[in-house]
Amino acid sequence: MSGKISSLMKKLPLMVAILLLVFSGLLFFWWKVSFQPVKKSGEPQDFLILKGMSATQVANKLSEEGLIKNSLAFKFYVQLTGKSKKIQSGEYSLNPSESLLEIVDSLLKGPTSVWVTIPEGLRKEEVAEKFIVGLNKEGEDADNFRKTFLNLTKEGYVFPDTYLLPKSISAEKTVALIENTFEKRMGSIEDDISNSNLSLSEIINIASMLERETITDEEKPVVAGILIKRWEADWPLQVDATVQYAKASIECARSLGDCEWWPRPLTKDDLSINSAYNTYKYSGLSPTPISNPGIKSISAAANPEESDYWFYIHDTKGNIHYARSLEEHNFNVSKYLGK
Repeated sequence: MSGKISSLMKKLPLMVAILLLVFSGLLFFWWKVSFQPVKKSGEPQDFLILKGMSATQVANKLSEEGLIKNSLAFKFYVQLTGKSKKIQSGEYSLNPSESLLEIVDSLLKGPTSVWVTIPEGLRKEEVAEKFIVGLNKEGEDADNFRKTFLNLTKEGYVFPDTYLLPKSISAEKTVALIENTFEKRMGSIEDDISNSNLSLSEIINIASMLERETITDEEKPVVAGILIKRWEADWPLQVDATVQYAKASIECARSLGDCEWWPRPLTKDDLSINSAYNTYKYSGLSPTPISNPGIKSISAAANPEESDYWFYIHDTKGNIHYARSLEEHNFNVSKYLGK
């Protein structure tokens, strides 16, 4: 019995070696087949990588859309080589006749179309820069895009959203896409707008202030009600953001745009700026919107909440405090801002 065990022990390394050889062969065959093209010939296909997609999600999507044979092979390859971190979100043109290595190379060259996110509450000058950076425009191309974009857009109507754009897109086509998005999104609150006592331009104007003056969505309808009530009573709105808009417009014109678009904090001298946008000095709405609001601010402006409040401030932690009278407001200023 011991002789048989001894003989088996001697053969074990050979058996292990054979098994390893067979396994290696199968692995090599699987790896080789997985890297081959899905088709011998084919037409380019649009392939979209959403923001935040992992290597696994990209691999699965490539496999589902018939662009690679094996998602696991793709995932292993891009992660082992460190290439997964270099794959950007956006739209690509890929061909199922390409091998897995060629597919990866195409992805590493960058997308033909890119995502550009425009946050709520930016001036159109800031929006233009977001597009220029996102589309990787430089030099004269960037200058021409900026000039055309600013000439074609109206403050307040450059709808904040995430846009998928070809890198070569012109300013004209970008603006057309933005205008189309604005019209579609306004359609979602068409009833709110039509039932409002305000015109669309007045709603957008107030919404542009809400976007800069409020911090939470819950505040927006209440602050909208305060601003509209002050406006109807012919009170100065006293909105800091309109003064910031005026100050930046003056300073940026002097410095050819190299400036801070939302200067903080404001001084007493700032509050006396002779500008129609200075809602401390002049009553009524500002001549134009001061930023480009999102759908929640627009909806709040169309659906203001009635209250007894006439004033509001935010403390240093961002909490809002309302007041029914000037005396109560001054108390809040002293208590929460130490002024």
